Amino acid sequence: MKQPSRDWKEIIQPDENERYGKYIEIFKNIQKEKSAKYGNGRALHRKQLLAARAEFEVLPGLPEYASFGLFAKPGKYESHIRLSNGGMDVKSDSTPDIRGFAVKVLGVTGPSALGNGNTDCQDFLLINQEVFGVKSSVPFVELVQAAAKGPLSVFGYFMKEHGFFGAFSQMKQALGRIGKKFTGFATEPFFSAVPISCGPYAVRVRMLPAAKDINPDAKNNWGAELSQRLKNNMLTYEFQLQFYADEKSTPIEDASVNWEESEIPYVTVAKLHILKQDTDSPEGKKFSELAEKSVFDPWEALADHRPLGDVMRARKAVYYASQKERGAS
Repeated sequence: MKQPSRDWKEIIQPDENERYGKYIEIFKNIQKEKSAKYGNGRALHRKQLLAARAEFEVLPGLPEYASFGLFAKPGKYESHIRLSNGGMDVKSDSTPDIRGFAVKVLGVTGPSALGNGNTDCQDFLLINQEVFGVKSSVPFVELVQAAAKGPLSVFGYFMKEHGFFGAFSQMKQALGRIGKKFTGFATEPFFSAVPISCGPYAVRVRMLPAAKDINPDAKNNWGAELSQRLKNNMLTYEFQLQFYADEKSTPIEDASVNWEESEIPYVTVAKLHILKQDTDSPEGKKFSELAEKSVFDPWEALADHRPLGDVMRARKAVYYASQKERGAS
């Protein structure tokens, strides 16, 4: 079993500022097009499925290498969650898609990851995929551009990059990721897929559900299914960190490489409790509207949990532009 190491580094490419500037324009154009169709909203993860109040509980007795930032001491924090489908379009929940689980931990205090003073919140953006799927922001943005035009454009992109026969293989892999079996937000694990810092260490995040009772009808309306659960019970998830060990097995810049749990096990550092509540009540609906207008951004973070790697640096530019475009509060 490999041990946590501080010997990691980011590799900043000389063209990043220019490249990220182009990404901003690409995503702004997609966002404007989709907002004209569906109403004001995000470029990605447009369809909000549920927003709810939660509590984030940092556990006592953590190992030294995990005790930084939010995890420096035990405590309980008010939190907000936003659940979403990952796509640019508003489609039926039964449509295959990436599922998003965003957590905003409130009441923290410390230097911001943005370097603009102190922050009072810590955001974690998770998806139901353990690994990002592409190496860097370059192919991801190209895929998003193609996907915005439809499946034929995606196949055309793969054919250009991998040839006619290679395109079928790549298309199959992409559809496999998007169409991965998903049983619901109460019963599935969620991942950061790309790293953040934990003080002088680098980590990825995983959240494991305690619930085991799968509802086969959940796919008809993911948000309503979770909402029904919350009317009767609180839901709890284990919040875990997986630590960088070496550049080969746990790369910072290559988002396509999975950090294998068999070599680097996860460490449970906190619990997320989605509180018992009625999200269909007037108060619940008002909170849902607030969440839809709010910012959930991995760079809304403590400096001790600064996002790492090219994909995260690209997010910094694109997310901020998207927030301005939709007038987020």
